[in-house]
Amino acid sequence: MSNIYLVRHGQASFGAADYDQLSELGVRQSALLGQWMARTGQDMSLLVTGSHRRHQQSSNACLAAMPSLTAGGERQVLHDPGFDEFDHRQVLLRYMPQFADPAVFAAYMAQQEQRGRAFQKVFAKAVARWIGGEHDSDYSEPWPLFKARCSDALARLQERIGQGQSVWVFTSGGPISVICQQLLAIPDRQIFELNWALVNTGVTKLLHRPGRVSLSYLNNFAHLESACDPGLVSYR
Repeated sequence: MSNIYLVRHGQASFGAADYDQLSELGVRQSALLGQWMARTGQDMSLLVTGSHRRHQQSSNACLAAMPSLTAGGERQVLHDPGFDEFDHRQVLLRYMPQFADPAVFAAYMAQQEQRGRAFQKVFAKAVARWIGGEHDSDYSEPWPLFKARCSDALARLQERIGQGQSVWVFTSGGPISVICQQLLAIPDRQIFELNWALVNTGVTKLLHRPGRVSLSYLNNFAHLESACDPGLVSYR
């Protein structure tokens, strides 16, 4: 049996001009993950990241916090864009095209008492439009193609895994949700209820046997909880 660990990236720079960049909190979350891995004796013979900077920055900060593992042994490192997130900006703008103007978006957010919750409500409607199937031609990667891309990435990974190997994949909430959907037969209309609950640097563990993958645990963030600081837990 082999283990596949899917890690949602650390907190990115929500609201900044460049979202695809870890925040200070995201770096801290990733370092805490590395410290937890070192304490619990985790192995990482294969490291996989998507192509987003936040994926690679998360893995780098994690490894930097576990020098004993970084220094010893052989490790393969792969980059697979199949584990990239969907184009969240395009999904949002197909539903709210006026947000293409940063001033309009800033004015909307300034009017909200709870900005995070207000944005989440709008974005949830944008995602529902994307997965609904009635507007697939509006998107460069419609929902069915995104699901197929994530499933293909997992299939490629299974072909590379050796017996007893531990693989760590630094990715995003969308691919993790799609993979869990595939394993648990979750309906499309409910899958983003899972996505919204995924914590930054939360770990989802899969068990791999030849021809079979099963879910061991989902969204573990004990490395954050053990720091006894609720402010370490974030969802974007």
